Amino acid sequence: MNISIINGPNLNMLGVREPEIYGSLSLADIQKSCLDLAKKLSISVDFYQSNHEGEIVEAIHRAYENKHTAIIINAAAYTHTSVAILDALKATNIPIYEVHLSNVHARETFRHQSYISAIAEGVICGLGLESYLAAIRAVAQKYK
Repeated sequence: MNISIINGPNLNMLGVREPEIYGSLSLADIQKSCLDLAKKLSISVDFYQSNHEGEIVEAIHRAYENKHTAIIINAAAYTHTSVAILDALKATNIPIYEVHLSNVHARETFRHQSYISAIAEGVICGLGLESYLAAIRAVAQKYK
């Protein structure tokens, strides 16, 4: 089993950017925790981040080409704006799990709309790091 975890714009600034919303962990901290859990569950994980929409689309295509079991995606701001990312996810026919560190429904109105949610197997938000870990556990439980 292999999972592609894809992260969108500004997540490379975690730990610095609005810690009152996103917490104090860096993306490297989140990656380490995800890889540690995946190892315990005998899952292979590719962890990727980009600030560029087209590069995220390419990462989704690679997940398809490499026959990943699932995609866990925190598309960040592109969640609310990117039809290109939605179309790439739909094209793969790979189960999608959408994650967010913050509770997007308790924030600005524009963050309530997600292009990804409609095609996702699951949506986990507002749990910080645990959003990612819960998604990994969900994939492991469903596809093992």
